[in-house]
Amino acid sequence: MNILKKTSNKILFLSVASLIQFGTISTLHAKEFSMLSSYAPNFAWHSEIVPDFIDLVKEKSDGKITFNIKGPDVVPAFEQLQPVQIGVFDFLFTHPAYHSGTTAVGLTLDAIDVDPIKRREKGIIDYIDNQYQKLGLKLIAAPSTGTKGFRFYLRDKITGEPGLEGRRIRGTVSYHSMIKNLGGSPVNMPVSEIYTALQRGVIDGAAWGLTGASDLQWHEVIDYMTAPVFGQVGLMIFMNLDRWNELSKDTQNILIEAGKQLEIDSVQHFDELQVKEEAFLLKNGMSIESFSDKEASELDRLWAQGVWEVGEELSGDSVRELRKKALSESMTY
Repeated sequence: MNILKKTSNKILFLSVASLIQFGTISTLHAKEFSMLSSYAPNFAWHSEIVPDFIDLVKEKSDGKITFNIKGPDVVPAFEQLQPVQIGVFDFLFTHPAYHSGTTAVGLTLDAIDVDPIKRREKGIIDYIDNQYQKLGLKLIAAPSTGTKGFRFYLRDKITGEPGLEGRRIRGTVSYHSMIKNLGGSPVNMPVSEIYTALQRGVIDGAAWGLTGASDLQWHEVIDYMTAPVFGQVGLMIFMNLDRWNELSKDTQNILIEAGKQLEIDSVQHFDELQVKEEAFLLKNGMSIESFSDKEASELDRLWAQGVWEVGEELSGDSVRELRKKALSESMTY
């Protein structure tokens, strides 16, 4: 009987070990993470990305991982990196231009072709991740807002070359070189101030993504948006590195796999949203202004080269190495 009992226990042990190995028995514990977001809950970049990421994680964790989200009303977008670095918050959803003074490596993803799978297979995401780990952050995902990212929104028509001659254009640091090359003067300004500045003529336009202008209701105060569209938007979800290192491998895998899926899903999703956004703006009084054929053919190059220039000026060799890697794969200018 003792032999039978020992044999039975051994079989039971091996069965449990096998189930654990193949994931049938989950060792994942319930956990709520805190996340800072650079955007208000009703803004497209937040509402069309953050809930999707949360749903993916929830699905992959059988509902055991949840998030508590705080926005720029709690910590302003330009000040959010440090609280996540030191662990006041677990996660950060942002655009890297907001912390370019600390590192510009992340913002240069905007100069690299949108191909989520290739970006990971060719080591682009790993390279950026390694750079942020030096700052105490783990890159979980880098979702893009569509195949293309940007356009200009203007108070007045384009009348010649350069197309932005003499205009004051709001834009984050990523846009500055391009705005100057098109004859304009870049202006730094929080998103919350753009509507009033456009309305009063403090600025003549704004560089912005292909979604979100309707949320900000710019169609109420200006009449034009430009073509062609250009560039890419590389938003990012980071996690405090110490918190990441404390996680089990199962939990880490859940977060990374959710991040990879988010990157793939977001491209098509935002391409569809951009079509709806443009239709809405046209229906509500805006019209499309085109750059000259010469300038139109140069917009993607001007954008990418401008982003790289800013990145190299701020972060030197680390950005030059990333550009070299992207050039070797024909993914940038």
